[in-house]
Amino acid sequence: MSSFVDFQNEIYLGGLAGQVPALPITAAGLEARAREVLEPAAFDYVAGSSSAERTAAANLTAFEKYRLLPRMLRGASAPGARDLSIEVLGTRLAAPILTAPIGVLGLLHERGETVVADVTRELGIGMVLSTAASSTIEEVGEAAGNWWYQLYWPNDMELARSFVERAEKSGAAAIVVTVDTPAMGWRPRDLALGHLPFLQGKGIANYLSDPVFRAKLTAAPEEGEDAMRAAILTWIGLFGNHGLRPADIHRLRDWTELPIAVKGVLHPDDARQCVDAGADAVIVSNHGGRQVDGAVAALDALPTIVATVGDRADVLFDSGIRSGADVMIALSLGAKAVLYGRPWAYGLGLAGRDGVRHALRCLLADFDAAMGLSGCTTLGDLSRTMLSSYR
Repeated sequence: MSSFVDFQNEIYLGGLAGQVPALPITAAGLEARAREVLEPAAFDYVAGSSSAERTAAANLTAFEKYRLLPRMLRGASAPGARDLSIEVLGTRLAAPILTAPIGVLGLLHERGETVVADVTRELGIGMVLSTAASSTIEEVGEAAGNWWYQLYWPNDMELARSFVERAEKSGAAAIVVTVDTPAMGWRPRDLALGHLPFLQGKGIANYLSDPVFRAKLTAAPEEGEDAMRAAILTWIGLFGNHGLRPADIHRLRDWTELPIAVKGVLHPDDARQCVDAGADAVIVSNHGGRQVDGAVAALDALPTIVATVGDRADVLFDSGIRSGADVMIALSLGAKAVLYGRPWAYGLGLAGRDGVRHALRCLLADFDAAMGLSGCTTLGDLSRTMLSSYR
């Protein structure tokens, strides 16, 4: 049974001894502290979105269109009354939450991805590892518990297959194909600093460690600056795949027996095509507003996609989760689980492992408390009947 909410008892008991949390409790507070403390290039890479950042803002305000309808007199708030666990794509999670695949965590901590892997294993939730990682697939596989591999499909099929096979061999439980990033969006914060970390050799550890990629090089990247520069130029020519089509999901199915989720879906017809092509799940996401500014908020797209493919595939949600109530709203609208992004990354930059753990425990405790106080003992209690539209 869930005990995530016990985190608040730890905090209050610490207060009796004059101790207060070293880090902010809310997602907004973590962002504000990170803005003050982190190097601008690191903060803006995580916080920034595309163009005028309207879609990033809309991802948050979309939740204001709904209000929860708590039920009383059910005993759901009693200690041990709640079970928040769920199985998603064959992965058992203590709560329906996975860390979103944020790239280049080395900007925030030298062991960024392995730190996140360790914390999520401790908490029993899931991790989605980005292809654009500062740690290798194998390093994360050794540290992680329940983790999935997010594939930025390169324009080389042999390399793509190598990534997938490495992930499966290292213990990944699912493959997440991100389809909304054949190229990077227009990101003014990064542009203002002239900062693209990949061109500095950051966030390409999975390429540099891959035998297929290394076979394309005339010299090993570790042999010197010129060799690394050549490797980076090779990476530039391989990142992104403008030719990817739904039929490639069939190709992926030939490479692996792992469940396949497609991330970055907003239109119901795209969701239908992905499931028709063999996807086991779709993840409703606009990449946290980082790709197309003015695009629909992810939450606004969720109900239609659930109605379109929810009877044939799992539907997950990403982009905009900031509180326990947000998790409840997304699940009540039909999502089976949610991906949680930026706040724990700020925690990573502020305090390493302790920061990630703090940020994730805050969300889990908030979600646990909200479930109990709303009369919900299991995730099966969440449906549209728990929501009042506030449009």
